[in-house]
Parts: sequence; C-alpha cells; structure tokens
Amino acid sequence: MTMSDQPCYTLINLPSDAEPPTEMQLRTDLEKGDTRTKTDALKKTIQMILNGEKMPTLLMTIIRFVMPSQDHMIKKLLLIFWEVVPKYTADGKMLHEMILVCDAYRKDLQHPNEFIRGSTLRFLCKLKEPELVEPLMPAIRQCLEHRHSYVRRNAVLAIYTIFRNFDFLIPDAPELIAKFLETEQDMSCKRNAFMMLIHADQERALNYLSSCIDQVTSFGDILQLVIVELIYKVCHANPSERARFIRCIYNLLNSSSPAVRYEAAGTLVTLSNAPTAIKAAASCYIELIVKESDNNVKLIVLDRLIALKEVPLHEKVLQDLVMDILRVLSSPDHEVRKKTLSLALELVTSRNMEEMVLVLKKEVVKTNNVEHEDTGKYRQLLVRTLHQCCIKFPDIAGTIIPVLIEFLGDQNELAALDVLVFVREAIQRFEELRSLIVAKLLEIFPSIKSIKVHRAALWILGEYCTINEDIQSVMNLIRQSIGEIPIVDDEIKKAAGEVKDDEMQGAGGAQKLVTADGTYATQSAFSTVTVSKKEDRPPLRQYMMDGDFFVGAALATTLTKLALRYIINTDNVKRQNAFVAESMLVMASIIHFGKSGLPTKPITDDDFDRIATCLRVLAERSPIMEEIFNRDCRESLSLMLAAKIDEEKEMQKVSERRLVKVQADDPIAFSQLINKGELGATENMFELTLSQALGMNTKKDADSAGSSKLNKVTQLTGFSDPVYAEAYVNVNQFDIVLDVLVVNQTGDTLQNLTLELATLGDLKLVEKPSPLTMAPHDFCNIKANVKVASTENGIIFGNIVYDVTGAASDRNCVVLNDIHIDIMDYIVPAMCNDSEFRQMWAEFEWENKVAVNTNISNLSEFLHHVIQCTNMKCLTPEKALSGECGFMAANLYAKSIFGEDVLANLSVEKPAHLSNEAPVQGHIRIRAKSQGMALSMGDKINLSQKKVHKPGASA
Repeated sequence: MTMSDQPCYTLINLPSDAEPPTEMQLRTDLEKGDTRTKTDALKKTIQMILNGEKMPTLLMTIIRFVMPSQDHMIKKLLLIFWEVVPKYTADGKMLHEMILVCDAYRKDLQHPNEFIRGSTLRFLCKLKEPELVEPLMPAIRQCLEHRHSYVRRNAVLAIYTIFRNFDFLIPDAPELIAKFLETEQDMSCKRNAFMMLIHADQERALNYLSSCIDQVTSFGDILQLVIVELIYKVCHANPSERARFIRCIYNLLNSSSPAVRYEAAGTLVTLSNAPTAIKAAASCYIELIVKESDNNVKLIVLDRLIALKEVPLHEKVLQDLVMDILRVLSSPDHEVRKKTLSLALELVTSRNMEEMVLVLKKEVVKTNNVEHEDTGKYRQLLVRTLHQCCIKFPDIAGTIIPVLIEFLGDQNELAALDVLVFVREAIQRFEELRSLIVAKLLEIFPSIKSIKVHRAALWILGEYCTINEDIQSVMNLIRQSIGEIPIVDDEIKKAAGEVKDDEMQGAGGAQKLVTADGTYATQSAFSTVTVSKKEDRPPLRQYMMDGDFFVGAALATTLTKLALRYIINTDNVKRQNAFVAESMLVMASIIHFGKSGLPTKPITDDDFDRIATCLRVLAERSPIMEEIFNRDCRESLSLMLAAKIDEEKEMQKVSERRLVKVQADDPIAFSQLINKGELGATENMFELTLSQALGMNTKKDADSAGSSKLNKVTQLTGFSDPVYAEAYVNVNQFDIVLDVLVVNQTGDTLQNLTLELATLGDLKLVEKPSPLTMAPHDFCNIKANVKVASTENGIIFGNIVYDVTGAASDRNCVVLNDIHIDIMDYIVPAMCNDSEFRQMWAEFEWENKVAVNTNISNLSEFLHHVIQCTNMKCLTPEKALSGECGFMAANLYAKSIFGEDVLANLSVEKPAHLSNEAPVQGHIRIRAKSQGMALSMGDKINLSQKKVHKPGASA
C-alpha cells in the first residue's frame, strides 16, 4: 500500500449524473450492493449532500452496512462523508448516531494497517466537534508511539489541530510534543512537531533549537525551512535574539536545498544590514540563479537582487558583485539575460567598467558562432548595453566603438540598426572619436548587407567627413557600390552582351528597352529566359534595380554635403568643379535610371524631387542652401539627441523608486497634538481620521474619488433582499480576492448559507466557499479567491443559497449582481524605441479599429484623456505633439503584468470647417498578439472616450 501526505479526499473523483438517484435507490445500493456498488452509491450520496440535499434516513444505513467494510476506497470515502454530513439536529444537539461513528473511528485509530490509522488522523484534523474528539484522545496519544512514521507525523498534526481548537482536551500537548521531538529520528515527524511548537509554545521550540543548533546543517530540508521561519519570527519580535541565531542562518546559506538557501538569504537580509550579511545573501542569490535550471526561478531570484539594489546601503555592496552577476548571462533565456544586463548596468562603476566591457565583448564574439532563435535579440541587447556603457562612461567609448561597428555587416538588421543609432549619437557627442568612427565606417561599409544600414551609414559619412581624404574615400566607396555610370548605359551593355552570347539560339519575341539617348532597343526573349545566373550587381544599384530609390535620395543628400564641404576645403577651382560634376553625374544617372523602365518599380515623385533639389543646390551653390546642408542638419540632430536625453531623464525621475519620503530633520507630527487650528479652518481631527479610514492620506486625496477604497466595493444585492451582500474587490498581481460582506436581514436562522460563484473570461475560482449558519440579523465576511491567467475583461457572477430553520420548502436563492473585472488593473505603461514598436506592429496579428466618438474638442486633451483611461505610455515626444495643428498622430504602448504587449496608434483631426467647440474626429487602432487583449482594450477605450463632466464643473 502506497502512502501519501495528501488529504484523502483529493483522490476521489465525484461523478456528476444528469439525473441524481433517489434516496430509496441509494439506500438499496448501500444495504445490498457489492463493494463497487456501495462505493458508487457513497460517492453519489456525498455529491448530493455537497449540493445541499438532506438525506437523514441514509445515516443509519451507512453506519450499519458501510462502516464495517475493510475496503480502503470505502474507508476514504467515509472520511469525506463524515466531514460533510450534518452532525446536529435542528435544535442544535448532537445526533445520537455519532456515538457509533466515534466508536468506529476509535477502532480505526487502533487498526493494524498504518494507512488507515494515518488517514483517520488526518480526518480528525478537520473535525470541529469536541464531543466527537474527546473519546478518541487516548488512541491519538498512542499513535505517537507507532512504529511507522506516516502514523506518527499525522498524529502530531492531529494533536496540534485539537490543541489549537480545543486546548482543554489535551492541555499538556506542548510538553508531550517536546518530549516526542527529543527522541524522534524521522525528519518529516520532527518537522511537524517543531512546527507545532513554533505556534503552540515558542519558548520550547527555541530551547530545542538552541540544544541542536550545531546540527542544523545535517537536518532535512523540510525541517530547515521551518527553522528559518522560526528564526525570522523570533528575531523580528525580539531583536535581542539576533546574535543568538544569526550564525545559524549563515550556516543554512550553504544548505544542499535551493529552497532553504533562498529562504535563508531572504531572512538574513531582513535581520541584518551589515555589508558582510548583504554580500553573503547576494552571493547566495547569484549562485541560485546560475545553478538553477528553471527560468521562472531565475527570474524570481533576480527580482530579489533588484529589490536589494533599491536600498542605497545595499547598492554599494552589490557594486562589487557585478562580475558575479554577469555569470547569469550563461542562461539561454532572453528575459533572464535582459534583466541581468539591466541590473549590471545600474550597478557598474568606473572601477569595474573595463572588466564588464571585456565580458560583454566575449559575449558578442560568442553570438557569432551560435545560432539560436534568440541569438539575434541577445546580440541586439548586448549592443544596447554597450551603447549605454559608453554614454555612462565616455572614457571607454574608444575601446567599445570598433567592436560595435563590426556589427554593421551583421545579418541581423535590428542589431546593425542599433549600432548605427549608437554610432550616430557617439560621433555627435565625442568629437575626439570622430576620425576613429569615420575610419571604421569606411572600412566596414563594403560588407554592409541591409538597405537601411546603408542609408544611415551614408548619412553619417556625409555629415561627419570633413577632410578631403575622407571625402574622396567616401566618393570612391559610392562609385564602387553603385557601379559603372551612367547606370542605364551600363545595364543596356550588359543586356546586349548577354544577347550576343546567346544569339546562336535564334530569334524570338522581343522586349523593348530604353537606351541612353531615349531611343528603343530590342532584346531577344530567348536570351532573358535562358540566362539562369542572376547578374551580380553592386549593392546600391541592386537596391534601385529592385525599385527602392529612397537610398538614391539619401545618396544624393550625402553627395551634396560632401561636394559643398570639398569646395570649402579646396582652393583649386578645377578640382572643385570636377568633384561637383562627378556628384551631379551620379545623381542625374540615378534619375535617368529611375525613369528608364529598367527597375522593377519606377522612382517615386518624392525621391525624384529630393534628388532634383540636390542637383539644383550644387548647380546654384546658394549661401542659404549651403548653410542648411552644412550646419542646420547637424543642429537638428543635436536637438533630437538632447530631446531624447531629456525624455530619458524625465522617465528616470518618474520611475525612481528610491525617493526619500521623510527627511532626517523633518519634525515629527504627533496626532494627539494636532488641533483644529493647526489643521486649518476647513478640516478638523474628525475629518482627518475619516479620510484616513477611507484610505485617503491627505485632503487632496480625499477630494479624489479614485483614491478611495470605497470605489472598489460592489453592491451585489438589493437593500430589500432577505440577504444583503456587497464585495470589496482586491486585485493582486495574479489573483483577485473578493471579501464579501453578507448580512442576514431576516428574523430567521439561515443554515447552509453558501456563496456560489462562477466566472466568465480567463478567470478561475480557486476554491468553493464553505457553507455557513447565520443567526437572525447577523453578518459575516466570506473570502473567495479567483485566479487570473491573462489580461482579458472578466465577469464574476453567482448567487447566495440558504435554508431557513424549520422550513419545509426548497432552498432559497438570491441572485447577485455581476462583478466586472477591469482590464486596467493589469495594464502598466511601458517604453520601447521606434524600431521595436514598428517590429511589433508588423508582427501582431490582431487589430481593433475604434472610431473616435467623444465630446472633447481639443486634440491634446483627447490624447491625454485616452492615456489616462488606458494606462498607456505615449511614445511620441512631447515636442512633436506641441503647437496648434488640425491633426495629430501618436503612438502608445503598454504591457500587462503577464508580459503581453499592446500597441495603439491614435490618429485624430479637427477639420478646418468645424467650429472650435466641435469634437475631434478620427480612429484609434489597437494591435496585440492575442485577440482578448485587442478586444478588451478596444472596449475600454469605447467606454471611456467621452469625458464625464462633474456637476457644477465648467465644461
């Protein structure tokens, strides 16, 4: 027989029949059936009693015909039956039949089979009737001396529960268990006994711990965990005991159990602020993260380290452990690496900055040889971390930049773009490094594989190449990347060469091509069909061949800046004219190529206008245009970078947690000394205490209805219902706790009053609330837990059912109002950069387009109203949204506590023909990975678009 520590009723799967059997049928099965029939009948009886049915006639039948059975399944079912069956008469007296039950369980407590003894002892932990327990006490005591540990540990639990509920039945329980603990060898029995002493007689528990404190490391992990719990409680209640037990906590940091080490480290941090204690706890956390395989555990322990860092005194200790923290990067999980790098970046100092950079460089090299689904993301993460290292410590930028620029030739476009963002910022901020950056860019330019990286690299080279040697090098690179010019002539020559090679294959259908002088030439269809090898074209020409002429516009801007700068640097007019002519030839060739019909798509009007403008600038050489190209472009970049830095500082201020709420020299306010005069004419002590009772800290908070806890109270029934109920909805991170107040408004005693709840959405009721008995005009609180699995609008509904004492009618039922769970309780603002936003926008499958229907007439006011209602963060800079305009577009972003992303794009306008008081028009597009998130956020915006004006407030 296998034994389990689980309660016996978890092993039973109760059936649910469409048509429940009658009491007569059940009695027949219980009296005359075989073992299997009796088992099924007993299951159905238990289920019907749990559903509120009364079956008083079956009680004696079960005692006579079922209890004598030795079948283990029947005995387990009987334990459940005696737990749920009513044991009292209508006038509150114990049923006489229970004496027989008590005698049967006395025999089970003396049964030779250890499983029956142990499961019976577990059942006794649930009995609430001292009259039934009292005759069993001698047998329970004897079980402490049983040969099997399963019986002994359940006997300890039974004695503990009985002592806690009815201490008069066994007043010497602490002394009895203390003696048991001294002789017991089994760890599970010792753990239960020690846990009982902690709660029943803490002094005895401390004496035992003191007697064996040197052997604690040899104990089992379950006992060690209880010891850590005791030390935590004792040292917090009596700080003078810390010196006595803190050495034990230090020893448990080396336990073989990860759970014990984790708890010991957490306890050590709360008991001592000494640097040695914090360092020991942090080192223990780091070891746990490195050695633990479960990513969830890694993240939980990382959060503990991050919480340690929030304390300024602890942060100094953690700064010396940065290199140890970086060991966590060996984990393949992206989220773990992300948190680790973020923590290391916040802790790193000038002392260990160089060491950290060396580690990150090694990680960069590793990513080149390992192809994993998250390798690209990790590479991108390393690039950003190195970028932030440079900004934080400019002195090491010279060693990091050459490493990062190597990424420009990477296949991962996102990592390469991140490098370019960094290079653009670095070349603007660190003037002494410009020559190094330009040299590395020129070196890596031929190996770039992405059109976006090519465009950005061309812009940087055009903006920051100032000496003639670099300018000429850029021109050479451009000529190599674009190929022979004029482009159209070169393409036609290549095509003609192919025809010449294949003309022996015969003539066929012809395709018209435009020549350099604008006339048409024909090409054999056979030649185009039979040429299987794709022509290897230079990269920039291939982009334009594919119809992307935006790179041509960027190239024209770069050539214009270089030509204007070359003119300033060179006195020789002939050389000036030659360089300008070459630049104009490239631009004209691109325009001609775009209009020739050779590319898959013709040049767009925007790109054509941009290149034509650049041609005109070089032709006219106007001082105003030279000023714009040579100075204003760089100033615009400076302004953008400054705005970005200001935004990051603002975000840091908002997210700063380590705010000093009370200064050291602030006066202490004693509430007993506050009088009406000090509070002011409009507020007295009564108002102050009332606002505090409502959960409001200040008068300002009291004026804000949103800060009151009363807003979370939902009325579930009407005031005239026989049972009144209201619920306080407390939303935690992953669960919802409903604290339901139930009031009996009748003059009758209500029996078996049960709160029955059900859920819609991704919610799950954790446990069914137990039935209650309520006296006339009595009230009670019932708590119910609901587990939340995802961000989705959920509904909790149900009813209250009860019986009236003495009434022969059916059960009474009061239907409850629905409780709507607000999605906003799980949405928090978040930040991401533009490239991440665009990537997620393209990847997410679900879109919800919400039409704007509001009474708000101001564009900015509507945006702020949407942000306030949705908890989203506006990614569009404030400066870009400032000023008066007839339209507005903004990107919003938020995350749920479950890690789900939600994006929104707000596009609204105020047509000129409408009056100032007319509401704004437009759409809000929401995108998310899951359908539920997109729909729920859309519903929230729809419900809260209109601004509610309070009575008496101005519009």
